[in-house]
Amino acid sequence: MPLNRRKFLEKSAVTGAGVALAGAVGAPAAEAAEAKKGQKPAKRYSFTVMGTTDLHGNIFNWDYFKDTEYTDAKGNAKGLARVSTLVDQVRAEKGRRNTLLIDAGDTIQGTPLTYYYAKVDPITAKGGPVHPMAAAMNAIGYDAVALGNHEFNYGIETLRKFEDQCHFPLLGANALDAKTLKPAFPPYFIKKICPPGLPPVKVAVLGLTNPGIAIWDKAYVEGKLVFPGLEEQAAKWVPKLRSMGADVVVVSAHSGSSGTSSYGDQLPYIENSAALVAQQVPGIDAILVGHAHIEIAELLVTNEKTGKTVVLSEPLAYAQRLSLFDFELVFAKGRWTVESVKATVRDSKTVADDPKITKLLKADHDIVVEYVNQVVGTATETLTTVEARYKDAPIIDLITKVQEDVVKAALAGTEYAALPVLSQASPFSRTSEIPAGDVTIRGLSSLYVYDNTLVAKLLTGAQVRAYLEYSAQYFVRTAADAAVDVEKLTNAESRPDYNYDYVSGLSYEIDIAQAAGSRIKNLTYNGAALDDAQQFVFAVNNYRANGGGAFPHVASAKELWAESTEIRTRIAEWVTAKGVLNPADFASVDWKLTRNGTPVF
Repeated sequence: MPLNRRKFLEKSAVTGAGVALAGAVGAPAAEAAEAKKGQKPAKRYSFTVMGTTDLHGNIFNWDYFKDTEYTDAKGNAKGLARVSTLVDQVRAEKGRRNTLLIDAGDTIQGTPLTYYYAKVDPITAKGGPVHPMAAAMNAIGYDAVALGNHEFNYGIETLRKFEDQCHFPLLGANALDAKTLKPAFPPYFIKKICPPGLPPVKVAVLGLTNPGIAIWDKAYVEGKLVFPGLEEQAAKWVPKLRSMGADVVVVSAHSGSSGTSSYGDQLPYIENSAALVAQQVPGIDAILVGHAHIEIAELLVTNEKTGKTVVLSEPLAYAQRLSLFDFELVFAKGRWTVESVKATVRDSKTVADDPKITKLLKADHDIVVEYVNQVVGTATETLTTVEARYKDAPIIDLITKVQEDVVKAALAGTEYAALPVLSQASPFSRTSEIPAGDVTIRGLSSLYVYDNTLVAKLLTGAQVRAYLEYSAQYFVRTAADAAVDVEKLTNAESRPDYNYDYVSGLSYEIDIAQAAGSRIKNLTYNGAALDDAQQFVFAVNNYRANGGGAFPHVASAKELWAESTEIRTRIAEWVTAKGVLNPADFASVDWKLTRNGTPVF
């Protein structure tokens, strides 16, 4: 989508100074225990910051891919309608005047609901709809939301339109205009709370997003935005907030706490650096953590310069949890200081949907349910991803076949038309199933849950071999005589399923008895040993093409072609054109697991 440059630069200019809003008058906290005899009791105040993260378009406790209420093995529930009930409970307990509600990003991508209002009935169209996430979060009363990396998946125009529809600021202190290096979004939000009979309290929220956006959404942001590291920008902004009179500084960071990165050395910044921010940057009281999709009720990190404890919390993604930071302040020597912070989480499964959210968004939800249940073809047999992590499954071959066909058509008539096309895909889901019979959009969408697009790269045989060796690190080394437990066979070094790739168009074995780096055996193309010098067209999703997962060679390889249509849409088009989904049209056994040459299965 084209960038409205004038509007973009105008926003950059006016948001660089941040956002300061007058808060509602707060109620005083209960007095502390009696002061020492003869001394006046200290002035005290308590308030609570609530936080969500990685909502990914989940408003209702609904699984659009299964067309039923969401459920998992742990009985979790999700959705902003549930969170709204939790928020109301906390506001009733603490007094609404004594609470803030923030989020750590990844809001407008992740479900068919968000896809529909970005692509099918886009909010950017003239007279287009209000984004359901904006409507829900406005109704709940969010104070500020940090930008997540997935906010950029549909382009800057969609993000800016969403921003316009929100009644709260989208924060990104390290999302800078590429030309001016000034913040392109508000860096911070300040709320001034005025407890009756007490001095006002200034609470600052600094928003930080993920540097990986420069890789993952390169097509949208290159030359327009840059994303320096969180530690660097926090060190710049926290002292400014303190100098502006902030009594409390909370960071909302779309960055996990592990200190790791998935993009290797492609960027000089760390992807999951929230704990490092706490450790390295003085003046922070608490950090709402996002991006990692894990639950951390409370993590205590000691700042190496001050010795002060910083409290971190990450609520479980998809609105399954709500984090609470309970602050206790004391007024001394003419200013408020933080005496203590405690973090806890509340569980969405313990409450019912808030009827005001259900009523507000039901029409949008019903439209999307109808859309995803459209029948686009017929399957001759059931296809499933249950074993796709460790066996070459036909359902993944469907993805690679569609990608191969699209790329071949795109390169027809070009100088690369005669080159063989290889195709990559990952077993994203362990539960996706396309039943025999009617094939619907939701069935196909469950197979490809991400909004990735397709790219064609130029690789050599040697580079493909290195790519496969890297992918094979996903398997746990298993001796030839050891029992095989499929539940313990994969995800070595905590590598997620989406960072394991099939590559179709070749034949190869993965010897899991061998050490990582020397597992690919009998690698052939057209029945002959792979020629390291041969050139191939590599059909690959944009996440991987831009460096996601840090697979070797692909990010730096020559790009031959790319498009903005989602792979999910291409799969639906392919099935619609065929009318019949028959594995005979796409399935092939390209790889298998072995141990010292003997098949595992």
